[in-house]
Amino acid sequence: MARIGIVGGTGYTGVELLRLLALHDDVEVVAITSRAEAGRRVDELFPNLRGRYDLAFSEPDVALLAGCDLVFFATPHNVAMNLVPELLQAGTRVVDLSADYRIRDAALWSRWYGEPHASPQLLPEVVYGLPERFRAEIAGARLVACPGCYPTAIQLGFIPLLEAGLVDPAHLIASAASGASGAGRQAKIDNLLSEVSGSFKAYGVSGHRHLPEIEQGLAEVQGGPVSLTFVPHLLPMVRGIHATLFARLSGEADLPALQALFEERYRDEPFVDVLPVGMYPQTRTVKGANQCQISLALPQERDTVVVMSTIDNLVKGASGQAVQNMNIMLGLPEQRGLTQVGLLP
Repeated sequence: MARIGIVGGTGYTGVELLRLLALHDDVEVVAITSRAEAGRRVDELFPNLRGRYDLAFSEPDVALLAGCDLVFFATPHNVAMNLVPELLQAGTRVVDLSADYRIRDAALWSRWYGEPHASPQLLPEVVYGLPERFRAEIAGARLVACPGCYPTAIQLGFIPLLEAGLVDPAHLIASAASGASGAGRQAKIDNLLSEVSGSFKAYGVSGHRHLPEIEQGLAEVQGGPVSLTFVPHLLPMVRGIHATLFARLSGEADLPALQALFEERYRDEPFVDVLPVGMYPQTRTVKGANQCQISLALPQERDTVVVMSTIDNLVKGASGQAVQNMNIMLGLPEQRGLTQVGLLP
């Protein structure tokens, strides 16, 4: 039984980790930290976990966490990069759900996050936790950077096209929308029900922090530079991401050929579902599931391929993918604890 710790257990990704791990047969959560809630029982703050955990929140003590086989960081940026070096030195493996280690260039990270990186010496060894690309590397990693929610949906949609060299990498467009939980569990006027309900808006249009992460990943697939126009939107709902992706074909390819390409690329991927032609993904069908559903279209049979990609931002876009990474790192079946079916309605 692997001993698991969670740093930052009071946010949405933290409680989602607890929900998923509660039904995992091969791990035991032995520590969960929160400075603000230290001493308070987990099931007092999250009654949905009553009967699942006999744990109280504790201060983020490195000595306690170093006794774990693996530690998740479900924290805002700037936390993991200050604690991870000590944990790695103690032999504890880490899956970081924050943005601290996703960008390989420390200067680029600092440009987008407005401060120096606290442990840039670790960046060369970090493995990006997108199993559909880096499964073998994840298995032997000490430190895995779990991808962001938008980057997961967008990269999974573009990867087959770039791998096959079928589209112009200089003209990629992603119009993506997320539920309000993507902003985290914090008090912000923009996230109030009365502000969000019945409305739909773009944000971060001039530059979103997920952009360099997405371009980094797509450039590695392409083997050269890519240019992505990324516009995120806020949906009046709690969970879910819908990404509509546009790419200009650089060669001859009809819809059946594109469909066959995606089906073959993801044939053996347990958490990517390529839908039949004419069937379009919906956020509600992946709600609560560690699943990405993808569909393709070639409108008017012109030269622009449209890829639609949906995930639950808290599951495949965060905590579910983190557990998927944990399973690979610990040599467990990759689907262990992640076979939940999407919730309907």
